[in-house]
Amino acid sequence: MNALIFQSDFGLADGAVSAMYGVAFSVCPDLNIQNLTHEIPEYDIWEASYRLTQTVKYWAAGTVFVSVVDPGVGSDRRSVVARTSNGVYIVTPDNGTLTHVKQFVGISELRSIDEKVNRLPGTADDYTFHGRDVYAYTGARLASGRITFEEVGPALDPSTAVELPTTPCRVINGDTGFGTIDVLDVRFGNVWTNIRRSAVNELGLSYGDRVVIEIECEGRIYYRNELAFARSFSQVAVGEPLAYMNSLDCLAVAINQGSFARAYNIGTGNNWHLTVRKA
Repeated sequence: MNALIFQSDFGLADGAVSAMYGVAFSVCPDLNIQNLTHEIPEYDIWEASYRLTQTVKYWAAGTVFVSVVDPGVGSDRRSVVARTSNGVYIVTPDNGTLTHVKQFVGISELRSIDEKVNRLPGTADDYTFHGRDVYAYTGARLASGRITFEEVGPALDPSTAVELPTTPCRVINGDTGFGTIDVLDVRFGNVWTNIRRSAVNELGLSYGDRVVIEIECEGRIYYRNELAFARSFSQVAVGEPLAYMNSLDCLAVAINQGSFARAYNIGTGNNWHLTVRKA
């Protein structure tokens, strides 16, 4: 018996998540079901993709994730199960949700869901709730051992998994790190970039240095200032900004006990750019 982890943009205000639980427990009442989050912003495939890569590498091989952010439900987009390089399974629409896992964790195998056998009985004419009818059902069958990975459906080339556009971080002219703002640390308003530690090391930055941070989106500068590059929040005063390495070993910017994103109206995505250089 493997853990079954749900993620969606459904929220908890209605019965959608509970219906997915019900389907899973109808497959096997002994399942260990957990939630990653159901607070993905509506239709935000990018954030769903990032939250998966933030999480999957900390779960044991055999764990099954079901991720449902599916604005194309009922269309001809594929329904798939991916096996990651660390042996975790992800059941999801193939709409870009696998982008960050594919790039930073790795997908070793990919299979199309055969809905003739892996679909909740009696729902063949339902076209708007595949999270319940296809993904929760298939995920529960896989997690409980009712089916093997091979019985999910036909094998696909992992390289064909749909990817959203991304911009890799890079070092410019030997002294400036460039990256995108991939996601916010939602509750606290910290800004997380894709500038990895290798780039920070290439810039020669050490904790205690002062750095210049600039944030730009579509030609507009939202923030430009000098601040501390700190090991932890406690190294700056309450209310002071800082740059630090986050839990995914990427550069982040925050206000100690405040919301950087709210203070400066910072958003996320491939068009939000951050640069960093030593002051």
